[in-house]
Amino acid sequence: MSQKYNATVVQKILVRPNLMILRVATDEPRASFAAGQYTTLGLYGYEPRSENSEAEAIPSKPDKLIQRAYSIASARHETQQFEFYISQVKTGQLTPRLFHLEVGDRLFVGRRIVGAFNLSDAPKDKDVVMIATGTGITPYISFLRSHIMERPESKMVVVQAAAHQGDLGYFSELSFLNNAFPNFHYIPTLTDADELWPGYRMWIEEMLESGVLGKEAGVECNPAETHFYLCGNPIMVENVSKWLIEHGYQKKTRKTAGTLFVEEF
Repeated sequence: MSQKYNATVVQKILVRPNLMILRVATDEPRASFAAGQYTTLGLYGYEPRSENSEAEAIPSKPDKLIQRAYSIASARHETQQFEFYISQVKTGQLTPRLFHLEVGDRLFVGRRIVGAFNLSDAPKDKDVVMIATGTGITPYISFLRSHIMERPESKMVVVQAAAHQGDLGYFSELSFLNNAFPNFHYIPTLTDADELWPGYRMWIEEMLESGVLGKEAGVECNPAETHFYLCGNPIMVENVSKWLIEHGYQKKTRKTAGTLFVEEF
């Protein structure tokens, strides 16, 4: 029944018990894609679930291929090895099965890579602020791996919010880029930090309101100069979108140009 499987797990990194980086190699290369796009991952319902999962909220059918869309963290030139950053939904159908996978196991990876959350929509001479919570950091990792060398005149800022430091996916890579590229700035913030955390302890809206972007990166919340990307928790996206729209930003849609780009989860 696994005849649809077309990829193999080549690496699995547990960041936290319910957060992982999964790297897979597809049997056949995919067409080139744009950084920030997504594809589907799939496993059949008969596959085992992770040990720390819970009963399914909606029982799966054993002979059905369960598929969900996931943003790609890989650079755009990686067309046969793909990286995903995945959060386990313990009562979900697919993620507990993905978390049970080990190196060498097989799975399905969609043949199409799609999505309109692209850095190319921001001109190379404009500053870019990428705001993320949770696995919403994933498309920005692809942005940076693909394009950071191509935008020396553009300040690129990642604002990443989480509860605890261990929830900051890609913290080491982003910190490295912060030190390696003068035009890149990484600003993590924690809402439930311990006493050892030296950084910000603010909500994202507080950071925008208090001028942290200007202080840390020399970036202003001005739609003529700075484009914003939002990806992550829907409540964060809604609240930050509202704040930006009140400050002159317009959300990009299929029909309208804008300076605020939102990836809907």
